[in-house]
Order: sequence, then C-alpha cells, then structure tokens
Amino acid sequence: MVKKLSDLYLEARRTLMTQEDAQSASLMARNLLAHVTGKTQEQVIADREMYAGDDICNALEQAVQRVLSGEPLAYILGQWDFYGMTLYVDKNVLIPRDDTCAVTDLAIKKALFLDTNPRILDLCTGSGCIGLAVASRVKDAKVTLGDYSKEALAVAKKNVTAQKLSGRVSCVQVDALKPAMPFLGKFDMIVSNPPYITSQEMTELPVSVKDFEPEMALHGGSDGLHFYRAITKNFSCALKPGGYLCYEFGMGQGDAVCAILEENGYTVLERSRDYNEIERAVIAQKEG
Repeated sequence: MVKKLSDLYLEARRTLMTQEDAQSASLMARNLLAHVTGKTQEQVIADREMYAGDDICNALEQAVQRVLSGEPLAYILGQWDFYGMTLYVDKNVLIPRDDTCAVTDLAIKKALFLDTNPRILDLCTGSGCIGLAVASRVKDAKVTLGDYSKEALAVAKKNVTAQKLSGRVSCVQVDALKPAMPFLGKFDMIVSNPPYITSQEMTELPVSVKDFEPEMALHGGSDGLHFYRAITKNFSCALKPGGYLCYEFGMGQGDAVCAILEENGYTVLERSRDYNEIERAVIAQKEG
C-alpha cells in the first residue's frame, strides 16, 4: 500500500527506537528514507506529504531490519562522511571514524610544511580516507594509497575517482608485514591506521563490528602491536632521511607504539588526542 513519506519516516523511527535512543533513531530513519527514495534529506522533508509506492515501502522496511540485525548504517547506505568528504564504503573496508581525524590532522599539519610536491604513503589505507584527506588539503602532495586487500583497493580507487584526485593519488597493493618493495621509491611521510585490536579484544567487539567489519583490518595480533613493529622495521627504508612516520593507535597503546619508534631510530615529535580526549596518534621523525 502507498504511504506518505512522513508516515514512513515515523514508522521507521518508531521501530528503530526499540534499539536506539530517540536522537539516533531519528537520524537513522532520515538517512534510510533518503537512501531508498534517492532523495536528499532536505528533499525528503520538502516532499513529506508525497506518497511512496510498495517498492519504497518494502526497501525501507528491509533497510530498517538490517539496522536491527546490527549491520552498520554506513554499509547500508554505501557511503560515509569523513573530513568533509563523502566516501564510498562496503564490507571490505573499515568505516571511517572520527577517531581517525587525530592522525589525519597530524599528517596534514606536517605535510603542509614539507618540500614542494611531497610524496606521502597511506599504508593500510582501506577506503583511502586518510590519504585522500591529506591530498585534498595539501594541494601539491603526491599520495599513494597502499593496502594488501585487493577488495579494499577497489574501494579506495572508487573514492579517488569520486574525489577527482586521480591526478595526484594512486593505489598500489602493498603488504605492510613484508619489507617495502623498491619500486615504491622514497616518501617524505608514511601515515598509517593499521590493525591494532588485540586477540582478546577481538572476542569482545560489538556485533556491528565483529560480524560486519573486515577482521583483517582490525586484528593486530596478541598484543595489538604486530603491525607497528612490522611497518616501523620494514618501511623505514621507504622513507627519505628525516622523513616522518605517523600512526593512529588504540586506547592505551601510545607508550608502546612510541617505544617501538624510538627503538628503531625515530624521534617522537608529537602525540595527539581524538575528539573524546583519548590519546590516539603520534608523529615521529626518522634520523637523518
């Protein structure tokens, strides 16, 4: 049966409130209704008295059920906003989170003062969110997005094209756990948000993460530090003398990550916190 868009919104909101608070349910309902109708949220509001057919009614009901099953909203919408960009996402990449703005801010702040046309590698890039944010703010930067997952790189390539950055951003398959291949050349900066969830924490993740987001982008080994050791050891040769290594890390891992950097000849320059005042990122300089 046909229903007004306003009624569809209210029904979706009411159903979602069985699991979500009122604010979250309202936000989700608006996003889902816009998604299934192909309208913007502003258009949905303007057209709220218009009627929708069975196809839209059924699509919205299915989308709401996916949310109730624990599937993240970003995967249902097929996109998520990060650092002023709307990025394509699917189950092959982590959903960009506000936490990652901390390492992105550090990388951009330093990159703005590098030599002309700096080369920057975003390692374990996933959706490409960090590297694309750097490229969008540092107008002469040449950015390489590197990931081991071919499926993740396919997502990153879509985002490079969508952000109209193909002229300065490239994608390449790279294994962060193995020595950097010579063909990569030398970079002024490497920035990475590697997997850092411990083996124990992997068993405690919420359903929306554990059952839907890619394990290979989450699990950082028994202590969560496996990738930091490997990248710091294997990719220092891909940095120019005096180059910079910039990491995101998990809550409480800052001292351990900084120790790994210092043991490998880096000087820690700055540690920063995310929007929740949790220490989340570090930038260090390689000995010249």
